[in-house]
Amino acid sequence: MRKLKTIEIPRLTPEEYKEREKLPLVVVLDDVRSMYNVGSIFRTADACAVEEIILCGITGCPPAAEIHKTALGAEDTVRWTYAPNAVEAVKRLHEREYYVFAVEQCEGSECIPLTVLDAKRKYAIVLGNEVKGVSQDTLDHCDSCLEIPQYGTKHSLNVAVAAGIILWEFRKTLTS
Repeated sequence: MRKLKTIEIPRLTPEEYKEREKLPLVVVLDDVRSMYNVGSIFRTADACAVEEIILCGITGCPPAAEIHKTALGAEDTVRWTYAPNAVEAVKRLHEREYYVFAVEQCEGSECIPLTVLDAKRKYAIVLGNEVKGVSQDTLDHCDSCLEIPQYGTKHSLNVAVAAGIILWEFRKTLTS
């Protein structure tokens, strides 16, 4: 087995990426404070070809050196918008007929793996602040809650890690 060189790996140009079909999924970041986490989520969103990222509240926005460091240019390929708060973003998504999941530990959360997603429907996920998670006000406007099962002593994951798990789960479920 031989590791491929970067130039041997087929890649889309930014223009080709913007034209390709996207996963019908929007990512909402609810007051994510670390721009390194924001950049990492951009990079994962690019890898999964999500439709859009909505940056809310104190979440940093491109251009920013810290975002670029982990996004590696994905901040230029993944469409993004800004909303003053996540509640407003969720309300706008509902107007566009998205079903909105919060990724949080809640009463009645649905644990992944996802079993019932309709490939004809549009979805959004809300990921929360590194310390406080998704705000209760935002949770009150979401349609449902997804939870990543955890089997150790900790009760949370880094938001960028959680994003990677959830985005892959949506990609796998909606494209299989």
